Amino acid sequence: MITGLLDKIDANVGILIIGHGSRNVYACNEFAELAQSIKSLLPSIPVEYGYLEFSRPIISDALETLRRQSVRKVIAIPAMLFAAGHAKNDIPSVLNAYAAKTGIEILYGRELGIDNSMISAAGQRINQAISPIDDFNLNESLLVVVGRGSSDPDANSNVSKITRMLVESLGFAWGETVYSGVTFPLVEPGLRHLVKLGFRRIVVFPYFLFSGVLVSRIRRFVDLVAKDFPEVEFVHAGYLGNHKKVRETFLERISEAISGDSAMNCSLCKYRSNLLGFENDVGLPQSSHHHHVEGLLNGCDLCEGECSGKCESLGLSLSDQKDHVHSHSNYPHANHPFGPVTLRTLNQDQI
Repeated sequence: MITGLLDKIDANVGILIIGHGSRNVYACNEFAELAQSIKSLLPSIPVEYGYLEFSRPIISDALETLRRQSVRKVIAIPAMLFAAGHAKNDIPSVLNAYAAKTGIEILYGRELGIDNSMISAAGQRINQAISPIDDFNLNESLLVVVGRGSSDPDANSNVSKITRMLVESLGFAWGETVYSGVTFPLVEPGLRHLVKLGFRRIVVFPYFLFSGVLVSRIRRFVDLVAKDFPEVEFVHAGYLGNHKKVRETFLERISEAISGDSAMNCSLCKYRSNLLGFENDVGLPQSSHHHHVEGLLNGCDLCEGECSGKCESLGLSLSDQKDHVHSHSNYPHANHPFGPVTLRTLNQDQI
């Protein structure tokens, strides 16, 4: 793949890998390592990375770095698992503004999406978690995949498809999907419901690219539920990370963008289709609300490695470093009883 990809790229073309950004320094370092891995695979091509929010370099600064290297065409790839608000609105808005200002051509690739390589990486992470368990029996085990959660139903449904693919590929007795935020069911209420199915073991797999505040919070909610159900063994699987198959997917997205084959599947996009329950979202303008938090933080200094939730246990908030509220006013189920209103911060006596 790499040799063929290098043959397609002209001398004035550069690549930009776009991450979300995180308050957690460890998560940002993981993303930077992935970007560096991609860069090492394409040594003759300028490769930079930038973040949508919180972290540095921001997207426009990364584009400036490429421009200083005489790049005149940029292949921009969103490091997003699925296409939702960030991939459809926020990132394109920033890219379009920069292209209009500088005249640089930017080809926008598609999200990682549902891909055989991504499913393979996920399966290997799950197997790494269960293989050390001597008496592990798939017929007695439930797989729970945790997605990020979005106000975009198409993105949420794709997580459910990943769950089903993994259950059938690995042979679990049952599989369910929960989410870390925005939609429903969330981790804690979802798990409390699922223990009623009576499985001896529940494997919880966060379908996330990197560590961070949400992955840490998922683990703590799992442990909270586990305390109340000692008869059930909860197994934590690792997130995707800088897996070989993840890197291969990025290379595939770059190749697609260069070849002009990176069109998104818009048949169920709530902004383009008259989707049941989301009719008011059709034709909404493409815009970004992240400009006020671009490069905002150097990172939370309470955790040396992965997020431990120390800020929450101390009753602290990062909001004093400027408010950043994700508005999901267009999401018709924002007040669902098993949804966002139940994603409370853990009380100190629960941690």
